[in-house]
Amino acid sequence: MKDDEARSDEGLAGLLRERDINPTAQRLEIARLLLYRRTHLTADEVFRLVNRDNTHVSKATVYNTLGIFADKRLVREVVINPDRVVYDSNTAPHHHFYNTETGELFDIEEHSMSVAGLPPLPQGTEVEGVEVIVRLRPSSVAPG
Repeated sequence: MKDDEARSDEGLAGLLRERDINPTAQRLEIARLLLYRRTHLTADEVFRLVNRDNTHVSKATVYNTLGIFADKRLVREVVINPDRVVYDSNTAPHHHFYNTETGELFDIEEHSMSVAGLPPLPQGTEVEGVEVIVRLRPSSVAPG
């Protein structure tokens, strides 16, 4: 292992420990995949990518780790529909464009849009955040 890889693994392990997550080898592999760059991946994509180099991380470990990471706010779960949950490495408040044809998810900066007119909140609650998914499809109208 190269020195900079060892340092980055130490940094990741420290980040996991700060969130009360035990930094196992499998969790470090998953964290390395998700946290070094902004990305939107499903659990199945994480499973495939983590195991691409003959590493063996079980599907259950991937799903459990993603759940832990989401609970500890290392990643955000974006529920596209009941069959498609994407894990977003950008935990800052923001919204998304979702291309229903390609499955691509793109960030929309929070300040680029606003939501007005929320209904009255149930008693004893407060707004934690608002997430908007704008669903897109190819236009049926020819440009020009």
